[in-house]
Amino acid sequence: MNKIQLVIALIVAAFSLFSYFGSSSVNQITGEKQHIGGMSQKQEVAMGLQSAPQMAQQMGGLSQDARARELVSQVGAKVVAQSVAAKSGYPFKFHTLADPRTVNAFALPGGQIFITMSLLSKLETEGQLAGVLGHEVGHVLARHSAEHIAKDQLTQGLTGAFAMGSGSMNAAQIGQMVGQMTMLKYGRDDELEADGLGLRLMSEAGYDPRAMIRVMQILEKASGGSRNPEFQSSHPSPPHRIEEINAKLKKAFPNGIPAGLTP
Repeated sequence: MNKIQLVIALIVAAFSLFSYFGSSSVNQITGEKQHIGGMSQKQEVAMGLQSAPQMAQQMGGLSQDARARELVSQVGAKVVAQSVAAKSGYPFKFHTLADPRTVNAFALPGGQIFITMSLLSKLETEGQLAGVLGHEVGHVLARHSAEHIAKDQLTQGLTGAFAMGSGSMNAAQIGQMVGQMTMLKYGRDDELEADGLGLRLMSEAGYDPRAMIRVMQILEKASGGSRNPEFQSSHPSPPHRIEEINAKLKKAFPNGIPAGLTP
């Protein structure tokens, strides 16, 4: 390693850090200060719309069950229209995937929400569906995808600087592992934040937020007591999420859950 390499490496690392920490915005829904690399909502929406057809194709296409599709669309629309999500500016759209085996739901940037028939068929009430969709809407509102893109760019920049400065690909691989561990932590935080937002959204839309507890039990049973491949290690275990949900409900409803909510 020579001095020129070291100087260049330091410049690359400094630029990556400045690009990440030098710009921030306050999320209008969560009130949190976020580093999202200057990505706009329009860019998120465009990214999601571009990716949606490919994602659907990878999971067997959209379901041919018209009743299932209508149910998901109606419940998703209600969760958005009757909650703070209506003020977000995201054009949410809810898709039902034909996949009969993969128990999963996920969100793309900008408001494209997906749920598989496998998961939908295991849900027992409309409130449980509202909880699942509310959780995914929560990811969009919290701009988790934009945060992850910015963090990934930071990780790539620092890893490249580390490799350049050390002159060793093995060192670069170690740096990548460190970056992945950082991303893992954020992933777990993201899931818990999305759970909290989902509880808020579904209750604002008139659904009983306690339905999310049963959703966690269903997910745990579907995984056979272990993690499914699609529920990556970034997801906290269902029992831990149930504990967090109960704590959030106690804080949000100190006098108990209001009567008359849809289970």
